[in-house]
Amino acid sequence: MHSLHDLLMGFYVIFTPSNMFFCFIGVLFGTLVGVLPGIGPVAAMSLLLPGTFSLTPVSAMIMLAGIYYGAMYGGSTTSILVNIPGEAASIVTCLDGYQMAREGRAGVALGISAFGSFIAGTLSLIGLMFLAPPLSEFALKFGPPEYLSLMVLGLVTLSFLFSGSLLKGLIMTVFGLLVGSIGMDYISGIPRFTYGIDTLVDGVGLIPIVIGMFGIAEVLANLQEESNREIFKTHIGNLLPSLKDWFDSIWAILRGTLIGFFLGILPGGGPIISSFASYAVEKKVSKHPERFGRGAIQGVAGPESANNAAAGAGFVPLLSLGIPTNAMMALLMGALIIHGIQPGPMMMNQHPDIFWGVIASMYIGNFMLLCLNLPLIGLWVKILKVPYSILFPLIFLFCLIGVYSLNNNWVEILIMIVFGVITFFLRKVDYEPAPFVLALVLGPMLETALRQSLLLSKGSLAIFFTRPLSALFMGAAFLLLVSPFFRILRERLRSTER
Repeated sequence: MHSLHDLLMGFYVIFTPSNMFFCFIGVLFGTLVGVLPGIGPVAAMSLLLPGTFSLTPVSAMIMLAGIYYGAMYGGSTTSILVNIPGEAASIVTCLDGYQMAREGRAGVALGISAFGSFIAGTLSLIGLMFLAPPLSEFALKFGPPEYLSLMVLGLVTLSFLFSGSLLKGLIMTVFGLLVGSIGMDYISGIPRFTYGIDTLVDGVGLIPIVIGMFGIAEVLANLQEESNREIFKTHIGNLLPSLKDWFDSIWAILRGTLIGFFLGILPGGGPIISSFASYAVEKKVSKHPERFGRGAIQGVAGPESANNAAAGAGFVPLLSLGIPTNAMMALLMGALIIHGIQPGPMMMNQHPDIFWGVIASMYIGNFMLLCLNLPLIGLWVKILKVPYSILFPLIFLFCLIGVYSLNNNWVEILIMIVFGVITFFLRKVDYEPAPFVLALVLGPMLETALRQSLLLSKGSLAIFFTRPLSALFMGAAFLLLVSPFFRILRERLRSTER
């Protein structure tokens, strides 16, 4: 009952003209970002973040959150019509969504994607509403050692899951921690690694780096690839799925919601892994697995539900523990910190309007998305026809304006371009930028927790292994680190037996 009362307060916050407007702008822009290949929600949120500095914290978070889960909706449109995912979480939707379009069922695929996303997004919000408060109370028992161990576990998990190679992921994580250490030492007040550059005294800005890594790098990558976006020419009608379509899809939607919600809570889980896991589960439980890849509606309904459920679930550890689970959550956390809000267990008590206002805005935002996606599909198709030669110079221009408007500082533009070019080449050798971004955000927090822990223990590292929760998190991180060696050892034993 207490959660329901707080949720009503959240609806009181969202049902103001300004917050409703920013919620609409967020989901509309997020859908557009999802529709256009090569932009992505992280770059979009980075571009719009400077524009939120003049807004109230609750309005800013409502709009940025809308961009995030709105992009999950919009990404299915290009996957189904063009066979190109609008964002990474919609990659799996291409497999069956495009085949459904070729069979003349593009409308049904788009319809079940929109309805499945709405159902999953709504159900994940119910889980968020009931799970976040008790998790926040539990987190009040955390001390500096527990927070450091949890952040170490999150960094190791994300490094392992995102890159597919633990070594490459750890390299990017360490690189992020090193860049995060640039600037003024919070305890001694001595500048570190600034090399006489005044701009670096306050640290390397999050926004220039993120816009460079996810905006400029995407522009360079897409300009290099000659992509022929030929939209499948078919009449898009019958957006409402039939009873048979609902019968075939409903369990896939529910299973995808559960998979997405629980994987979305875990560090490194997020929409991408959730959509792949849902597709694998649906193919496994299906009575006709041979239909997958040839236009199975479950192959659209399950993954689309999973990635939207994961988008909502990612707010659970962010708002209750202050721990981001992926790069997009790390950027939202950075936005909160810029606005003077520290996410974590005390946020619910200190800033209940933001905590419950954001949750309530997701209910409204999901309804807005359902109303937007179905009628505006024709408009999205026309936008998809915009040539790359026009689209990407505009993106580059917005990147320049977004970074320069922060502090009117040309050095930050240089930082953006440098990190964009570096990321472009790193992606060619399969180094993912997401672990770097998460380490960059968590780095100062991790350093603070480490120093506080060592002050408590008078310099002894044993404090991380003598406290039960801290030891549990450290043990899990260690098992993840050594797991590749066990796999290599097992493969060698099998080869010797042969």
